[in-house]
Amino acid sequence: MTAFRMKNRSVAALLAGACLVTPAAVTFLLPAPAQAWRIVYDPSNYAQNVLTAARTLEQINNQIASLQNEAQMLINQARNLASLPYSSLQTLQQNVQQTQQLLAQAQNISFEVGQIDQAFQSQYGNVPLSATDAQLVADARLRWENTVGGLQDAMRVQAGVVGNIDANRAEMSALVGESQNAEGALQATQAGNQLLALQSQQLSDLIALMAANGRADALTEAERATAAEQGRIQRERFLTPGSGYQPGNARMFNSN
Repeated sequence: MTAFRMKNRSVAALLAGACLVTPAAVTFLLPAPAQAWRIVYDPSNYAQNVLTAARTLEQINNQIASLQNEAQMLINQARNLASLPYSSLQTLQQNVQQTQQLLAQAQNISFEVGQIDQAFQSQYGNVPLSATDAQLVADARLRWENTVGGLQDAMRVQAGVVGNIDANRAEMSALVGESQNAEGALQATQAGNQLLALQSQQLSDLIALMAANGRADALTEAERATAAEQGRIQRERFLTPGSGYQPGNARMFNSN
């Protein structure tokens, strides 16, 4: 009886173990149903991908901005190297040449050291005591002509300088406009240099005017000094005792 019961218990235990093992084994061997395949959403992975995309886009934008800055820099360099399309050199040279021509047309005594020395030695030097009255008069007239010619030359130079004022004013207005509208540093510099050239031309006119006026004043003073010396010589000759009256033969009424 006892053995029968133990046998029944062993059989029951085996059946219970079989019941427990069999479903698990079946579950492992059978294929998984379709509902078991699902898309898993990982928030941390999604956020990392978005951050990576944003950083990549930022790098691209930075590269685009860098290229734009380089292009603008090249444009600015091109503007800085652009030459000024306006030049006043020809006008300024013409003004200087006109003034030089007026100085070169100086009458009788030019602006040349050798000719000035020669003229003063021959015309404004010491008046010889033995010179005749005709020679004294001729020399005095020549000196007067030199003085009048110097005054005329000075007035002609003055007229030329005044005539350059309108041209210089027009050039100055044009150059100031070019300087204000300059696209780059080179154009502004070139406009400034041309303004300096205009000032140099005006200074040249001023120097020429001073030289012409100084020449006229010098000739006037030289004539005055020589006239005083000539007057002294003539007075001395007049006061010098002569040989007196010398009788001579006289004829009257065409007598033979």
